[in-house]
Amino acid sequence: MKNKNHPAFSILALLFLLACQISNPMVAMKSEPTTESTTTVVPSQPPSETAQPTATVTATSTPERAIRRVIILSMDGLRPDAIELTPMPNLLELMKTSAYSLTAQTIRPSATLPAHSSMLSGLCPSKHGVDWNDYIPENGIAQGTDLFDLTHTMGLQNLMYVGKEKLQQVTDASNIDRFVYINDRDKVIMQNLLADFSQDFGVLFIHFATTDAMGHVHGWLSPEQFSVIFRADEAIGELLTTLETRGLRDETLLIVTADHGGHGKTHGSSMPEDMTIPWIASGPGIQAGKLTTPIHTTDTAATAAYALGIPIPAEWDGVPVWEAFGLPKGNRAPTICPR
Repeated sequence: MKNKNHPAFSILALLFLLACQISNPMVAMKSEPTTESTTTVVPSQPPSETAQPTATVTATSTPERAIRRVIILSMDGLRPDAIELTPMPNLLELMKTSAYSLTAQTIRPSATLPAHSSMLSGLCPSKHGVDWNDYIPENGIAQGTDLFDLTHTMGLQNLMYVGKEKLQQVTDASNIDRFVYINDRDKVIMQNLLADFSQDFGVLFIHFATTDAMGHVHGWLSPEQFSVIFRADEAIGELLTTLETRGLRDETLLIVTADHGGHGKTHGSSMPEDMTIPWIASGPGIQAGKLTTPIHTTDTAATAAYALGIPIPAEWDGVPVWEAFGLPKGNRAPTICPR
């Protein structure tokens, strides 16, 4: 039996250990510390072309992005076909460099408060619980974790400029650093916003109300509605000019969408005219073109969270619109919210 203290034995043992390290690269790699998240989230990485994401990830897996802020502009009651019929020159010009869909779908009932709750929470109505469409403070707010919950927790500033008072019921008031309700024309809302414009926000939500209001009075796709849509488009042009002159366009994701459409002088049904909405995304990393992914209004919150590098709660029904970023879109089926 060989003596383990013999010099020859020690040399052979050393050579054997070195050989093991070379043959197994994981032995030679330095183990990096990881930060575990206590929140269960769906992946903030895009899926493959053949499978949907199912694994849990941590906040540290989200890569750094050029997007520093998100603006979500909702034109209440805007049907996609009104964009060209009006026409809306500023929005049409924006679409040339945007990822867009004119066949995105909203929730049912296709009404303002439930639909905006889904848009900004990523949740179907059965989860957020908003089944009313008036300002009823005693009913509380939408349930579940919404986009503003996430950004507020991350220390980001949240701003809301809205044309309907009831929209303050989509989230907890403590999440919003500035809530401005203006019962006036869309251009007045934009002028107030730009007069005191802060570029340090994480999420800015803008709501234009007059398209819906004019639809209820004169009808959807009426000349009177086209008139206010055209003015709203001018307000969008003012926003784009401000972002450009302040050097913010290249670090801002802008999503222009709607809560619902309409027919006759009403909305709220499952008719395509009520359910179909535009969805237009412009910003750094966005690949211009018509989207083929089926898009649901709940995807708006998920896309905003993904753009800001925030992990997405597993409870959300919406998912990021991967295709807009030029990433594999996977085989996702269209979101259908239960009644």
